[in-house]
Amino acid sequence: MKRLALVLALVSMTTPAWCAQKQLSVSQLMDLVKSLKSSSKSDHDFATELKQVVLTEQLSAANLNLLAQSMPGAESTEQAYVLEARSAALAPPASEIPTTAALDPAASQALLAKAQDYVSKTYSALPALTASKQVARFQDGVEAVHALTGVNNNMSQDSDPSFQQTKLYVRLVANVTNPAQFAGGVEKLAVDKTKYGPNNIVASVGAPLALPTILQEATASGSLKFARWETIAGKASAVFTFAVDKKKTKYNVLYCCFPDTDTLGVMSTGAGIGNAQSGAGASANGNMQTVSEFKPFKSQVGYHGEIVIDPDTGIIVRTITQADFKKSDFVHNESIRTDYGPLQIDGKALVLPTQVFTAAEIVPNGDSFASHYAVRQTFTMTDYKDYKAGQ
Repeated sequence: MKRLALVLALVSMTTPAWCAQKQLSVSQLMDLVKSLKSSSKSDHDFATELKQVVLTEQLSAANLNLLAQSMPGAESTEQAYVLEARSAALAPPASEIPTTAALDPAASQALLAKAQDYVSKTYSALPALTASKQVARFQDGVEAVHALTGVNNNMSQDSDPSFQQTKLYVRLVANVTNPAQFAGGVEKLAVDKTKYGPNNIVASVGAPLALPTILQEATASGSLKFARWETIAGKASAVFTFAVDKKKTKYNVLYCCFPDTDTLGVMSTGAGIGNAQSGAGASANGNMQTVSEFKPFKSQVGYHGEIVIDPDTGIIVRTITQADFKKSDFVHNESIRTDYGPLQIDGKALVLPTQVFTAAEIVPNGDSFASHYAVRQTFTMTDYKDYKAGQ
């Protein structure tokens, strides 16, 4: 009995910090921040508390701004942005949902027809544009992601993620700005030459679904239906939900890159290696594992999501897509929220993509088929600014 108690105590000591996450509503988060501020907590202590929070509701830009005013420094401010990105695809708090009467079937069909007219005649006819594209990438467990290369020594406090709790939290790992080109409202993806995989980062390198495709496939699915109202940019907008089967979509997910298990070589210790009698030299603990090749994960998947429409104009102000993966896939989930806003370009009022939130859960070492594997959370926030006409 005493031995069992000791084992349980040791397990509790080495349980990763992400197992002790707090699920909070936006209101509860605000109360937590207010309490931390009144206690004069340091920037580090603020950030440590926020790292443990998982929101159950969407953190709006307005509430994020309120939070930012209470953050004592850069470390806690970073975690406030993590909360925004992490909750981007969730529904807002009930208190923030307009009490406008629900659309009846006839009104819903009329609004969807207006949206289809807008996308086909206005959005798809947008001129060639350039913009500045800023991408902030957040990820957890960067140091704990191993590419299965080199010598894998006996587990120690330096190599066991249980002893690297602060390193397992989500935090900013990259922030880059590059030019972007658009034609007909669709971004032309530039070639990304980053060597993902060997650099311990797995990233989406495929083209996301364009707005016209999302609306076309959602409409063809026959599943579009009014769900609720939501306040976008201070105005009540209609939220429609949908689901698209993978046999009826062009949605191809592409992530780079995962270790190819076929090229994994294992060299065990024993005779000939680290054996004094063999003359092989000094001993080596553990296995020597090498990967000679990394491969991307590609899959055509179904998806579900939301389309948010301005009821007066039919303009689509937000889309959310959430991919439907198999449990054995190296990518477990992916959600993409795209916000569209009005901008003045050469004296013309155009509605363009302004911000994109992408959240994904991946198996960085490509071993989702195994009985035990590690998963990583990755979030990106993309801001489009300084739109200009022409290529």
